[in-house]
Amino acid sequence: WRQTRRLFHEYMHPNAVLRYRPIQEWEACKYLLRVVEDPKNFLHHGRHFLGATIIRVSYGIDVDKHKDTDYLGIAEAALAIFSQAFLPGKYLVESFPILRYLPSFMPGAGFKREAAKWYPVVRKMRDLPWEAAMTALREGNAIPSMASGLLERMSHLDEKAAAEQEEYSKNAIASAYAGGADTTISTLQTFYIAMASFPEVQKRAQAELDAVVGPHRLPTFADKDDLPYIAAIMKECLRWRPVVPLGVVHSSLEEDEYNGYRIPARSAVVSNPWYTPPAYVRDPNLYEDPEAFRPERFLKDGKLDHNAQDPAAIVFGYGRRICPGRHFAEGSIYAVVSGILHTMSIEAPLDEHTQPIRLADHVKMTHGVLSYPEPFDCIIKPRSPEAEMLIRTSLSEDDVTTL
Repeated sequence: WRQTRRLFHEYMHPNAVLRYRPIQEWEACKYLLRVVEDPKNFLHHGRHFLGATIIRVSYGIDVDKHKDTDYLGIAEAALAIFSQAFLPGKYLVESFPILRYLPSFMPGAGFKREAAKWYPVVRKMRDLPWEAAMTALREGNAIPSMASGLLERMSHLDEKAAAEQEEYSKNAIASAYAGGADTTISTLQTFYIAMASFPEVQKRAQAELDAVVGPHRLPTFADKDDLPYIAAIMKECLRWRPVVPLGVVHSSLEEDEYNGYRIPARSAVVSNPWYTPPAYVRDPNLYEDPEAFRPERFLKDGKLDHNAQDPAAIVFGYGRRICPGRHFAEGSIYAVVSGILHTMSIEAPLDEHTQPIRLADHVKMTHGVLSYPEPFDCIIKPRSPEAEMLIRTSLSEDDVTTL
């Protein structure tokens, strides 16, 4: 576990993810074009953008040029398994580990039968893109990626060490591939719900983009520090509807006490991001009117308030289970959110009486370790003919082949 985690951190720490920004911007441009041409399928386009970005970074695979293999669908199938399997308390074996010795056909051993069905799906998600990266490297047409870098490193090891390193590498990259391909989509969908439900937030964000970026280009990462309201919107999306509402199960390393309760060593500890220190995302004492979407709660004098409690402190996990890909995820969300707000208008759908439907009051969230908004509609259109032309002319014919 430590070795896998170390490899993941090597490619996903704050300085390492800077090299992926050209890919994130390029895929964001393609996403905007898809939305312009087919706005009704904006949810599907969002999944494609986030999945394509992480697959490109992880394996050097351009999914738009490898349509014969459904890499995105494979990742989504594996993540659906994860969301159900890791739901705290779902399986009795978590409380009574001795049940793991039961034969799979006996009552109480249903987890074994499910695991047997899930195993080939998860293995396919881990092995198939890795094998594609190996083939590309052998044929001399590999695009620099996490996989190509690790494969190159393995080529200098002896057979035994290389085999061991391969297992660590496949597990580390699959974690990025699966997590990046699915979890961040919840935040993007939450963003759409918020913009359609709180149009005043959208207008303020667009005014900031107009002032900083102007009408003749798309936002880039070079603009990020000058767009505090965009950053505040991203933070508020994380707080308003966290993607992992119950967090991930932790284990206490030693005996502890909390509010008079004794916690023995090696106990399973389930956090609650909705009301857990240090970032109570639903605590009205910390976040006034917590049900409202208010990015300004993270601002002071027009700048990000670094003393404001950052919901990322709890939403991305903490301790040894903190999400190692959080910096990459935040970059992908920035690239697409800033581009959407700069060029698109997001409006609530209309009911049978042609009245706007307030999505914040109607869209429910799914259940599982990962929580997503249930499918919903929005009215999405370019802010102006000039904005549409900007999108159509921003995609360069030159592919992004270096990191």
